[in-house]
Amino acid sequence: QNSPLVPPGFTIATKVCDEYYKNNKRWPKGLAEEIDKNVARLEKAMGAKLGDAKKPLLVSVRSGAAVSMPGMMNTVLNLGLNDTVLRGIIKKTAPAAALRQQGAGARFAYDIYRRFIDMFGNVVMGCDHEYFEEVLHAAKEKAGVKLDNELSAKQLKEVVEKYKSVYKKHVGELFPQDGKVQLTHAINAVICSWMGDRAVKYRELNNITGLLGTAVNVQAMVFGNMGEDCGTGVCFTRNPSTGEKEFYGEFLMNAQGEDVVAGIRTPLPLKKLGRRLPKAYKQLTHLMTRLEKHYKDIQDMEFTIQNKKLYILQTRTGKRTAEAAVKNAVDMANEKLISKKEAVRRVTPEQLERLLHPHFDPKARRNVIAKGLPASPGAAVGQIVFSADTAEVWRDKGKKVILVRIETSPEDIGGMDAAVGILTARGGMTSHAAVVARGMGKPCVAGVGALHIHYKTEKLNVGKLT
Repeated sequence: QNSPLVPPGFTIATKVCDEYYKNNKRWPKGLAEEIDKNVARLEKAMGAKLGDAKKPLLVSVRSGAAVSMPGMMNTVLNLGLNDTVLRGIIKKTAPAAALRQQGAGARFAYDIYRRFIDMFGNVVMGCDHEYFEEVLHAAKEKAGVKLDNELSAKQLKEVVEKYKSVYKKHVGELFPQDGKVQLTHAINAVICSWMGDRAVKYRELNNITGLLGTAVNVQAMVFGNMGEDCGTGVCFTRNPSTGEKEFYGEFLMNAQGEDVVAGIRTPLPLKKLGRRLPKAYKQLTHLMTRLEKHYKDIQDMEFTIQNKKLYILQTRTGKRTAEAAVKNAVDMANEKLISKKEAVRRVTPEQLERLLHPHFDPKARRNVIAKGLPASPGAAVGQIVFSADTAEVWRDKGKKVILVRIETSPEDIGGMDAAVGILTARGGMTSHAAVVARGMGKPCVAGVGALHIHYKTEKLNVGKLT
């Protein structure tokens, strides 16, 4: 609390979510006024205002249940952007006219605006993300680039205008320009996501019961995509696959947090951050040690670096494999962090059973057709399926399947549960697919760049093999 490493914000308690559902999906009396008061406090703390072009306040709106459910509930980033604020951010981030002409501030501003329209349209208003993705894919093809961060300010400006058209077409109204309206809708969407299909499914699969609902965290934005001295990442205080006592994680330079967890780009290993931004890396590893000692368990942390300054956005108990659970429990007991009784309690019968799951014989001859990142250990054999729905249908028919995706999304939770293994073309060791697979005890190979997946034809190409 009150740490310069944590962006200021406020939290709407879980009891609000509980009352919302008990009250026929209506906000409790006085909630809107309480939100206004806390927004005013946040504005004062930041020296900025929601909707102000000269000193704009942008916020994130995230869930916060008592038990972590990675990716299962809604998040909105960059809230507070509109056409007027956009122009203000361009001037603020590149005050010299010459720099503005070169697009130094404009690229960042248009990048966060297009992300916000996409996220708000999808998460809050229910507009399919694929509609926005089609526009972005077309823009990259036209520009002859592969990655989002290779698009220029001018190209991103065109993307923003097309995103607005997509929003109007599928939502039936213009993109909202009032920051308070945006915030109200976003808070409501996060509360509603508690009873969304994927969150309900996740709680069923993991026997999570007895919770009031989700909290809502409204927090000032910090940006990992302002330039090459900025970045974002996810880190674990110990290896969640093996349990080894080592700093483990991944990061991307000039990116926002969703790029890492969604597996949109394959990130770099955490150790390389020490070479790029040594001061921030040293600060991060020191904090990882402190937080693990405080919580007495593996921590899964999200961080952002803005202009070389480190910010911590979240910490939670890390999901881990059965092997890691056993090693971590034994090691922490030996380190006197926890008692032997607590160590025994932390390893469940289900995790012990998973230790008996199949593994490849290390001495066996192999015919390797592609390699990726070992996101979750184990071995599996099954028929390839390209959608979560198909995986569930085939599982119900008694077939063993491998779910193959370009990248997984939280909507794939049912298919991941149905599959005996997961394979993705993009993403890393801390992507959504990796975190959920480890929690389920399913083998997962992520970031297999040699894969060419065609959903429409349901074909997978690796070199000359199909």
